[in-house]
Amino acid sequence: MVCTGPGDPEVLKLRELPMPQVREGWSLVRVTGAGLNRSELRTRQGHSPTVRFPRVLGIECVGVLAVSTEPGLPEGTTVAAVMGDMGREFDGGYAEFALLPNALLMPLETNLPWEVLAALPESYLTAQGALDALGIRPGDRARLLIRGGTSSVGMAALSIATGYGLAIAATTRSRDKAAALTVAGVDHVVIDDGAVSTRVREFWPDGPDYILDLVGTATAADSLRLVRRGGTVCMSGSLSGWLIPDFEPIALIPPGTKLTAFHSDAYKGATSLLQRVVDQVEAGVYHPNIDRVFRLDELVKAHHYMEDNQATGKLVMIP
Repeated sequence: MVCTGPGDPEVLKLRELPMPQVREGWSLVRVTGAGLNRSELRTRQGHSPTVRFPRVLGIECVGVLAVSTEPGLPEGTTVAAVMGDMGREFDGGYAEFALLPNALLMPLETNLPWEVLAALPESYLTAQGALDALGIRPGDRARLLIRGGTSSVGMAALSIATGYGLAIAATTRSRDKAAALTVAGVDHVVIDDGAVSTRVREFWPDGPDYILDLVGTATAADSLRLVRRGGTVCMSGSLSGWLIPDFEPIALIPPGTKLTAFHSDAYKGATSLLQRVVDQVEAGVYHPNIDRVFRLDELVKAHHYMEDNQATGKLVMIP
């Protein structure tokens, strides 16, 4: 599925392209699944200035090595790949085959169905990395607020945090999605009607110990005011954009409160971490939330679905 230029979802065109030619340091992956991400939506809209069109989008995929130039990875190995300029500087996962740098390949041992495995890399690496950046550990008797709880990363973080035994609150702008959060284990569902801090302080007067903010720049200042004094806010989403206008750290960050960030590119090649996530899913400790599975030829429809914020959890493409 080729993005022919910046624009609405209709700029995505199904095309038959030549098989990518393998070269030294790169291997050919037969794509068996790919998670869909809002960053691909932003690239399609023209908000990634380094991207040149036409481009096959897709910042992640899972699959099987069809041709390998990596001595330690034989053909037939199950692999995942995330970020590292996939779908931006070179063609990504929206295809039947992807030519990828060996440095991105994460070999995995798993019996999970392809659609489940495809839902894990970007969302769970980001969620796990963000919780690690917050300093949360299994068994912590702490309070966590997830802003943007029904996003794919939000649902992944919720899956991990419930396994940790945390007290969890999560926000959603849609009342129709509140029940999904409750079923997933949220103790307090907060409808984001512009008064999140007021709602949260009704049950946590001092504020949460940790906030995972997936909404992004529009809520950063409010999250820093809401978290308990000395608590930590992790920015790990861009649902509201990339930049905080007129950022003044001394004015914005209360004394003793900590602001950190995480994005999945920091875990490039993190095979052991992703294998740990896969093992926890297979053991039933983590419960990935897949909202919908699309075919390769349905990606125009999938981008409309993303743009309309209809998903609760992860969207997956199976070629």
